[in-house]
Amino acid sequence: MAGRISFILDGRVQEIDGVDPNTTVLEWLRGPGGRRGTKEGCAEGDCGACTVVVSTPDAAGGLSCRAVNACIRPVATLDGCELATIESLAGADGALHPAQQAMVECHGSQCGFCTPGFVMSLCAMLHDATPPGDEATLRALAGNLCRCTGYRPILAAAQRMRELPPAGLDLSSDAAPRRARLEALAGAGGLRYVAGGRRWFAPRDLAELDAALAEAPGAVLVAGATDLGLEITKKHARLDAMVSLADVAELRGVRDDGAILDIGAAATWAEAHAKLAMLWPGLDELVARFAGLQVRNVATIGGNLANASPIGDGAPMLLALDAELELWRAGRARRVALDRFFLGYRRTALEPGEVIARIRVPKPRPGARVAAYKASRRIDSDIAATCACFALELDAGGRVAACRIAYGGMAAVPLRLPAVEAIATGSRWDAALDARMVEALGAAMRPIDDLRASAAYRRRVAAALWLRFAAEQRDGAPRARTRADG
Repeated sequence: MAGRISFILDGRVQEIDGVDPNTTVLEWLRGPGGRRGTKEGCAEGDCGACTVVVSTPDAAGGLSCRAVNACIRPVATLDGCELATIESLAGADGALHPAQQAMVECHGSQCGFCTPGFVMSLCAMLHDATPPGDEATLRALAGNLCRCTGYRPILAAAQRMRELPPAGLDLSSDAAPRRARLEALAGAGGLRYVAGGRRWFAPRDLAELDAALAEAPGAVLVAGATDLGLEITKKHARLDAMVSLADVAELRGVRDDGAILDIGAAATWAEAHAKLAMLWPGLDELVARFAGLQVRNVATIGGNLANASPIGDGAPMLLALDAELELWRAGRARRVALDRFFLGYRRTALEPGEVIARIRVPKPRPGARVAAYKASRRIDSDIAATCACFALELDAGGRVAACRIAYGGMAAVPLRLPAVEAIATGSRWDAALDARMVEALGAAMRPIDDLRASAAYRRRVAAALWLRFAAEQRDGAPRARTRADG
């Protein structure tokens, strides 16, 4: 394992040594990196003012160029990557990048504080060929906030930049040599980085992971670091040892395994989104509302589950899909049904030194109806007061052959309700069943009462969402939802 953090910035190799691994990319940029165009707005991955673009080799033999939040990303995660900041965009002759030029022409900047982050997100959109239109643009920019409420000219800039000639940084150019350079920079082994007595391990395979955990048995496991970053920036934690799971080959990828969708625990929500939405279209909106794109680009499915947060959006979805986890520890693998994984508030069935390796999700069978709903105060980048996911399988006679119901934000753990599911199973799906289900849901719920919603509100919403599911799925095609639905 190499001992320095090495990455490429504007075509030049940067090496970091002696910097505390708890340091964020933003802190390094605005300090030793000397790049102050990247701003700190919230220090928790919500506002997007700190957005940069990180490029890494992808599974298709090219480069993945992703907008990410620099404020909560540990600087050690840059090892083996290519970084672009707002200072990287303009050409050597001063010609502005199309995202910059469009923001100028469309008057997309007011106070200017959020502008660098918006421009970097627009740059990534241009590279990814995000479809034109407000809805696709809003999804891509959901992780960027403008406190001057200048969104309309920014949306206009997103359209205008597609009409401008290329200039400045081109993330699509020279992909093959850039990839080769990154692979050579990364080398064969993972990273073992030590500074000030604090350690960062980034193993590349399970054997290296086992070795890292043996050397540092009390280390904090890191995946996308979207929660860990807040421990550092908000709680001022200084962790002595961290082991990153993001580059472990056996934990990556989304594979088709016959009747199973096999998702690596280190796969990000952005990577899994298309496959989940293709198999279960009713999940598309919930995944798209899983924080902003900068967070989805690094937040992992395994990390979301391992955190065991009762307000996480991933657990209700995967509970309703009847997912199973494959766990790994020192050469031993075992499987646990997800509905037996959550033992209490922030407690799971993981044993010491054990990690989630894969998430195995049964593909939908004929007659399957799946939908997910998130009730929150804002449509984007908000925590759910209640998240509900329903999965039904109907037989040829219109009876419920199987039913799975899961909720988030209701209790100390994500909930699966087998007693209520049993009421539906074997019954004809009609208004009479809906009435029984509403009564059963009200009786089964003991919702929490907190600042996001009262217990009474959560109980009513939990039942109302079943009725919405019934109206959309049983009585006709799902109605088109708008961003005003919440």
